Amino acid sequence: MVTFTDEQDDYLRSHKWAALATGRKDGSPQLSQIVYAWNGEDIVISVKSYTAKWKNALREPKVALLIHDGRRQLVVYGTAECIDKGPELAEMTLRIHQTFFDGGADIKIDDNFIDVLNRDQRTILRVIPDKVLDEGFEVVEV
Repeated sequence: MVTFTDEQDDYLRSHKWAALATGRKDGSPQLSQIVYAWNGEDIVISVKSYTAKWKNALREPKVALLIHDGRRQLVVYGTAECIDKGPELAEMTLRIHQTFFDGGADIKIDDNFIDVLNRDQRTILRVIPDKVLDEGFEVVEV
């Protein structure tokens, strides 16, 4: 279990964009700019099921996120849980909408919302943090 300082937690909550690193089949890195939602326990990322990041996380769930702001940065290493159906998919997608669009109160989880997620092949990578490095690359907890 990783313990985040109040400053690290605030930093994650105050940002929306990150670079997600996953591993390709040949072992080389894959980087993608993503939008994320942090709730103090996990990071959720909405991706399409045909993308490299989804396929890579299915095969090898160890991932890293770089959340940077100029010279300041935070790196989160974690394990991705791949969610492609069920109520968790809709609830976590709503979390991203609420974070990214500053609200999303008008979005209702109903059959129409789920149909749109399925039509657009939306899935969720839920990242459980294993380690965090602050801008000075100090290991907080392993």
